[in-house]
Amino acid sequence: MSGTLYVVGTPIGNLSDFSPRARQTLESVDFIAAEDTRVTLKILNHFEIKKPMISYFEHNRREKGAVICDRIEAGENCAIVTDAGMPCISDPGEELVALCAERGITVAVVPGPTAALSALAISGLPTGRFTFEGFLSMNKKSRLDHLKSLENERRTMIFYEAPHKLGNTLKDLFETFSDRRISIVRELTKIHEEVIRTTLSEACEKYGSGGLKGEIVLIVEGKTEEEASSFTLEDAVSKAQQLIDEGFSASEAAKQAAKATGFRKNEIYKELTK
Repeated sequence: MSGTLYVVGTPIGNLSDFSPRARQTLESVDFIAAEDTRVTLKILNHFEIKKPMISYFEHNRREKGAVICDRIEAGENCAIVTDAGMPCISDPGEELVALCAERGITVAVVPGPTAALSALAISGLPTGRFTFEGFLSMNKKSRLDHLKSLENERRTMIFYEAPHKLGNTLKDLFETFSDRRISIVRELTKIHEEVIRTTLSEACEKYGSGGLKGEIVLIVEGKTEEEASSFTLEDAVSKAQQLIDEGFSASEAAKQAAKATGFRKNEIYKELTK
């Protein structure tokens, strides 16, 4: 009889956030798949749990994924954990769950802390609708392409970021979105937890050269109604023309410009084809 893969959330900083069910699950499974076995060992030692572990991370996920699934199909139960928070969120565990789904293996979740939603909850920005964008690329072109695809996003946006990349990311955010509200949330649940509620321009001025340490989540305000209604028909046509220059058809360019500016596609198309 096939076993089960348990997706187990671990604390993002404060070990007191480890749930009784998560502890019971790690105690009951046959083995644990861990992003970094050294980090997970500290949690296991703290709660006096002794279980064999298998390393499962970005660079060995294909090879080890098959091994893990084979063991589960042979009847063993496995828990997958990440270094901190919920596995499979901006994490290679995503592929293991997909592989289990392909092979008909049962997957169960043991919820735990999530940095993205915890940061959103205390950001002071709208929480009704949001989009999680994970980590931006190290490559500048890829990073800017990603941000450009979000320039008309109305929902609050959530990004993960590393301290050494923060300065460049803030500058790119300001270049793409102009001056919007941002909350920089760092070191969640730890002694130095901090929420910096500011604007992109002020954030660039204060932290564009670095200065912040720890795990960072960026919560960025979506496009406001005021921004969306500030376009003229001339702006809309100009945007459509830029898209045509980039290789879009007139019809598709008018459609995209309409979506970005609020004008009707037909009136933009009419101006384009005069």
